[in-house]
Amino acid sequence: MQAIALIAHQRLARDLQHHPAVLRGRRAPKIGHVDSFVSAPVAFIAAQNVAKGGGVQPPESRPSVTCLNRIDPARHLLIAGPTASGKSALALAVARAQGGLIVNADALQVWSCWRVLTARPSPEDEASAPHALYGHVAPGVVYSVGDWLRDVAGLMNRRLIVVGGTGLYLTALTQGLAYVPQTPPDIRAAGDARLAEGDGLARMAADLDAATRARIDTRNPARVQRAWEVLTTTGRGLAEWQADTPPPLIGPDDAQRIVLTADRDWLADRIARRFHRMRQHGALDEVRAMMPVWDPAQQWTRAIGAPDLMAHLKQEIDLPTATERAIIATRQYAKSQRAWFRGRMKDWHRVAADSEISVKIDRTGNSD
Repeated sequence: MQAIALIAHQRLARDLQHHPAVLRGRRAPKIGHVDSFVSAPVAFIAAQNVAKGGGVQPPESRPSVTCLNRIDPARHLLIAGPTASGKSALALAVARAQGGLIVNADALQVWSCWRVLTARPSPEDEASAPHALYGHVAPGVVYSVGDWLRDVAGLMNRRLIVVGGTGLYLTALTQGLAYVPQTPPDIRAAGDARLAEGDGLARMAADLDAATRARIDTRNPARVQRAWEVLTTTGRGLAEWQADTPPPLIGPDDAQRIVLTADRDWLADRIARRFHRMRQHGALDEVRAMMPVWDPAQQWTRAIGAPDLMAHLKQEIDLPTATERAIIATRQYAKSQRAWFRGRMKDWHRVAADSEISVKIDRTGNSD
């Protein structure tokens, strides 16, 4: 599978090596603890986005980066944004110009089996700047936000450039995450069985402690089952565990925090073109390689597009249908990401990816 991914990204690099990503920013006074990028014109050019469809340029044609003093190299940099918005290009530009370790904050990019399908950084990008927590989890392993935080904690001895679109990861990093014991397999199985009963969801919700029941969405089976499992396992409600949340790993004084925003139609077009490009460069081969161990109940199978391409490989749907479903699922995912950023990350500075930051990619529009 590594060979398949490498070949795919080598092809992609050849196609795009002369199309740099251009990012434009502007700076204003501090807003809270966050430096704004609006006011006094500043421009800096990002190295092309190999991770999402570019390649490493030869030294003589690689664009320079200017005015990156607008990003404080003494602090961590956190970059959030919906899928295909250009955040990885920005992270790579900063790392190349200022130094720092690029840390993945995308729950789908942790899996070792998915490089092309999740638009992970290419081998060329990983060689040009240090990266961490990409593709480091094997299929079949259970990996949670708590596991991710523990992995990040082990990297805190240097300046981090944390980039990704998983809001839960970024919120836990900057607001803290309560420790909740893992659910034993027998209790998880009991919860699965109970939820499968006709009135299982309502009964599980009724069994919860009042504080937890008031806090969660009792129409969401996953949330209700999780809360029921915690109460059954520990005798304490989930709300009580969450009240013991420790301080965050990265507080507001320790980092600049940016959320890239994007026009819906602009982003939808980029998402569609990117998925077609993924298909051309090995996404279907990646999914085919996982057919012998495919289990829809496993975390790693939730990569967007994987279930649809697997359905095609099993001859359940044709390839155009699988492609269209994957694109729709990606757009829906971007919508949920934007909702999380609006609701949970209100104090992060917003930068428009399609105007204040203009990411000029080639005709494929590949970017993350």
